[in-house]
Amino acid sequence: MTGGRIDLRTGRLSRAGQAFGAWTSIGHSSIAEIFAASTVDFIGIDLEHSTISLEQARQIIAAAHAGGTACFPRISSHNGEQIKRLLDSGADGIIVPMVCTPQEVKRIVDWCKYPPRGARSYGVAPAQGYGFSFSDYTANWNKRSTIVIQIEAISAVNCIDDLVSHEDVDAAMIGPYDLSGSLGIPGQISDPKVTEACQRVVEACRKHGKACGTQIVDVSEKSVAAAFESGFTFAILSSDVFLLWKWSEGIRSLTSKLRAR
Repeated sequence: MTGGRIDLRTGRLSRAGQAFGAWTSIGHSSIAEIFAASTVDFIGIDLEHSTISLEQARQIIAAAHAGGTACFPRISSHNGEQIKRLLDSGADGIIVPMVCTPQEVKRIVDWCKYPPRGARSYGVAPAQGYGFSFSDYTANWNKRSTIVIQIEAISAVNCIDDLVSHEDVDAAMIGPYDLSGSLGIPGQISDPKVTEACQRVVEACRKHGKACGTQIVDVSEKSVAAAFESGFTFAILSSDVFLLWKWSEGIRSLTSKLRAR
């Protein structure tokens, strides 16, 4: 892939260019197939705020790859077993929520990378082609895999340089709602305190040569352009849940008007 977005040969987010993602919280691979057809660069799977199972995640990963799209599940918690099983299912990397300390970063790297960079155990599973691509996969995994940490608390912002400077952290993704909550203003994501904290993350990522991302709920040319002008290098363009919510909201308004006639 050209343009400095995500090189599907490596699966890694890059500081160069702009990358676009889609987000799925509904556990069906058909949604991933539709998203992949949109030519987004990656599909994120939300295991944190959904009921998606490991088996459903494996099917979504396979569907994304069949469509030529990288796939990064967001784990439900700092759980080494879940990371291991998702990576062995073929995920190109992991999005980790609520990362606040350098010690957490080190533990995440240990779970994700093979020795000597980390402590991931060796297995034979879909990721390794059930053995057929074991040597190639294990030889290249540390270089090609992606670790995205989510910055969702002001305590993380206050030590952001220590978090994103780690050589195995590829990107940071801001969680504005949790960040606003940690500042005592839950849901007020446009408050100057939140926007200033977000800018500190953007600047730290730029300083250390890391990608920096956000999620856009109401997607438009204007909202996406504004995100990149603010310094973000990748954006998740809504999600299946948000798209269905907005559609249903419009339909409810339409049917109410029609029924009132």
